[in-house]
Amino acid sequence: MIGTAIPAGLLPRVGVRALAGVAVLLAAMLGGVVLGETPLPWNTVWAALANNLWDARYLVDPIDQGIIWFYRVPRTLVAAACGAGLALAGVVLQALVRNALADPYLLGVSAGASTGAVAVTIMGVGAGAIGISGGAFLGAALAFGLVSLLARAAGGGPAQMVLAGIAGSQLFNALTSFFIAKSANAEQARGIIFWLLGNLSGVRWPDVTLAAPVAIAGFLACLWHMRALDAFSFGADAASALGIAVRRVQIVLIGAVTLMTATMVSLVGSIGFVGLVIPHAARFLVGPRHGRLIPTAALIGAIFLIAADVVSRMLIPGQVVPIGVVTALVGAPGFALILIRGKVRG
Repeated sequence: MIGTAIPAGLLPRVGVRALAGVAVLLAAMLGGVVLGETPLPWNTVWAALANNLWDARYLVDPIDQGIIWFYRVPRTLVAAACGAGLALAGVVLQALVRNALADPYLLGVSAGASTGAVAVTIMGVGAGAIGISGGAFLGAALAFGLVSLLARAAGGGPAQMVLAGIAGSQLFNALTSFFIAKSANAEQARGIIFWLLGNLSGVRWPDVTLAAPVAIAGFLACLWHMRALDAFSFGADAASALGIAVRRVQIVLIGAVTLMTATMVSLVGSIGFVGLVIPHAARFLVGPRHGRLIPTAALIGAIFLIAADVVSRMLIPGQVVPIGVVTALVGAPGFALILIRGKVRG
């Protein structure tokens, strides 16, 4: 039997790093609950959490109890799931497309999901047969299919895929604007536009039961195909030569990316740059091997979006800034750094 020797001390180091990462995530989640428009004392947060988790019956103001359990806890959990899901989507797309600039936002998947969600919300597409998440999924799948066909017609290279994604994004963004202008009243239009910029204000516990399972399923699907993703980094032909069932793996992974992106967009709107910048940050820390890259990107994405949500609530006193604005303020310089360092492969 041929085995691979594990260097002495490697497993303990990996375990320590994993525990450190989980500890940082838990600290970020606790910060997401404590910090906000109205900062709450740590002891109040602990008491409220204990009351709901273990029926501890500490004396907590009912208003504070409601803010913590029914508003901030689900908001933080959904932010973590969305950050992890979008980061994973970026990891997968960058491997499949072999382009450092590939992410759901740039390839039009987010724009297609937004169009599908808006079509269901204000135009009644589907006549109630599909929900907002279903409409977002169909829109995301349609957008990715259209972008793929356009890129193949233009030559099929990584650069053509990104250019086709930009064209697809513009098309679906225009369709979204048309639907809003045609069917939404002034109040609906204002709410939808704010939602499209990224907004977790309306997130509640039912959204957690949708976002968390999708993020976990997407994570497991990516982890299951980590060796295939390593092979795809060298091209589909190389993956096929190594015995990878290219078409099947592509369908599974693209389906996972589409599902994660559509679910997150349907819940919190279109949030850019998470799927673009976070995978590069993870590669900088752990290298390109997907066995390490996938959990690291998911962890960093979750922490990043929780932190961005906290900033969005505290940046302007008395007003919540769309979270997409905060991610863009961080992601745009990161995007520029990727370009300057010459990481783009065309």
